Amino acid sequence: MTGGSGVVVLDNGGGLLKAGFGGDMNPIAVVPNCMGKLPGSKKWLVADQLQAQDVDVTGMTLRRPIDRGYLINTEVQREVWERVLHNLLQVDPTNSSLLLVEPQFNPPALQHATDELVFEEFGFKSLGVADAPSLVHLYEASRQPSLFRAQCSLVVDCGFSFTHACPVLHNFTLNYAVRRMDLGGKALTNYLKELVSYRSLNVMDETLLIDDAKEKLCFVSLDVPGDLHLARLSSKDSPFRCSYILPDGITYKKGFVKDLDEAHRYCSIPANREWVGKDSTDSDRSKFEDRKKPELSQNEFVLTNERFLVPEMLFHPIDLGMNQAGIAECIVRAIQACHPYLQPVLFESIILTGGTTLFPRFAERLERELRPLVPDDYQVKIIAQDDPILGAWRGGSLLAHRPDFELMCVTKSEYEEMGSMRCRRRFFH
Repeated sequence: MTGGSGVVVLDNGGGLLKAGFGGDMNPIAVVPNCMGKLPGSKKWLVADQLQAQDVDVTGMTLRRPIDRGYLINTEVQREVWERVLHNLLQVDPTNSSLLLVEPQFNPPALQHATDELVFEEFGFKSLGVADAPSLVHLYEASRQPSLFRAQCSLVVDCGFSFTHACPVLHNFTLNYAVRRMDLGGKALTNYLKELVSYRSLNVMDETLLIDDAKEKLCFVSLDVPGDLHLARLSSKDSPFRCSYILPDGITYKKGFVKDLDEAHRYCSIPANREWVGKDSTDSDRSKFEDRKKPELSQNEFVLTNERFLVPEMLFHPIDLGMNQAGIAECIVRAIQACHPYLQPVLFESIILTGGTTLFPRFAERLERELRPLVPDDYQVKIIAQDDPILGAWRGGSLLAHRPDFELMCVTKSEYEEMGSMRCRRRFFH
């Protein structure tokens, strides 16, 4: 045990599970929160076993404990926690406390199932529960106290299953003002699978590979019409065209980008949107026809405009037929639900967290989308975390290291005496 306390901090995300000890700067384990089975195999691989270099994830069947942000399959979750606690953390739960990061508005029935898993299956001696926005605010306020003198911020948690815009005041999330979008990294991966399957190869069963391609190649466009025009150019002139190589099971067992430096050519596009090689309309048409020729290799697929159209879902989901507001409108509605005195301060302290915010140019595009929606006399300031995947866990590590943390927890004896519902009243979120 490396932490300064006997508290296990568990950020039970829908995509990645982060686990470690209170007082540590970084978690010991950051692993997929799922189980996977290879085609023709009866053995299920759990958590970190899916990350092994000799594992070919092609056609892998996945089972996830979390759906739409909530824990619904405790059997799978038990297997994942068992692997993480006993093999990676090497901790005895009966001698440890647990700080668990739970999603907003977790239904009582799911809270009860979680408590059964914590106390009856693993036997933790006490449990503390916190939500991700309050922990992210706690971490950033401790790291940059001069930026949060008013002790309030708006945390935009854009993760695997959903996106939440959550006002936080004095480390408490204002639940009445929280706004949710049913869009996250999982929906973006599914959309990219559909695009690639329609245009080149059938990859509907390649969730892990397409997820890797999305993380390495997708970015947020600052000018969608202009980038769509550039994407029509031939492979020689288009700054977006790139290839992702699928594993063959022999030479390499992991997918990879063919030329990662070439894939990042879009970073060199000048601000005036001019790009060499698109002077003639006729040459554009011929290049466009060349681009439509089928690929010779069957173990790779090419991405062009998909690279920025997939993250575009977050800003304009209505374009895809989803009856939801974009992330900028979601933020504005959350802030407008707060007291007028808080609104200008919240616009000045917007914190981005969650793995989906790692797309290049995400913060800059969000600021451009927000500015027309915000009163002119208000400033807009967006704070991007150094590692948004670990933001909530690091806040939990700070909370678990406090001397009074045990006073915030529910003990196993209290759970056995009073039950889950009465014990949960101790947690304000």
